[in-house]
Amino acid sequence: MQSAEPHQPPPLRIDIVSDVVCPWCIIGYRQLQRALAQLPGVFAVQIHWQPFELNPHMPPEGQELREHLAQKYGTSPQQSQAARQRLTELGDSLGFHFDYYDGMRIYNTFSAHQLLHWAGEQGRQTELKLALFEAFFSRRENVGDSELLAAVAGRVGLDSDEARRVLAGGVYAQAVRTEQARWLEREVHAVPMFFLNDSYGIPGAQEPTTFLRVLEKLRSRASG
Repeated sequence: MQSAEPHQPPPLRIDIVSDVVCPWCIIGYRQLQRALAQLPGVFAVQIHWQPFELNPHMPPEGQELREHLAQKYGTSPQQSQAARQRLTELGDSLGFHFDYYDGMRIYNTFSAHQLLHWAGEQGRQTELKLALFEAFFSRRENVGDSELLAAVAGRVGLDSDEARRVLAGGVYAQAVRTEQARWLEREVHAVPMFFLNDSYGIPGAQEPTTFLRVLEKLRSRASG
């Protein structure tokens, strides 16, 4: 008598539109992971990071973060300090270290998105994305610098020399521009934005309970 085939969990594709200098993007990802941990083995999860530039016109040298926030959002020094404190505490509760410091700069991330596109083809996109969050927020590193980006690629087991060639040649520049335009066309103007199986959109760094509600809907749909 033949044994029954083992049950295969339904696929779950999660597209996360984000930027590597967006603190709420790593917070949202950690919240999502907490939600998924409450449904072990229910889905075969595939995560795809999609490009979004918070500051597409940022010059190569970057800009002091507090100055940038004041110019872009009208944030006062007191508001900036309070936001940093809130993010640091929230990050600590989720196992991520934010190391905000006086003089911290924000950088252009177009090169980082090109490298992430390449890493996706190597099956290492999430590893690289998380390493880039860590590089910027925890290690005080310039994620707009090609040499630094190549080094971060090496940290997650990618070929640093190939990473340099990818960036120097702009191999994926047009692909990233095309993807960015696609998400803007879908009215994604703030990040993070999560799309689950391209049918449910969840904006912002929501609590795990919000993700769980949608995941339960998807489970019901798959079993129905």
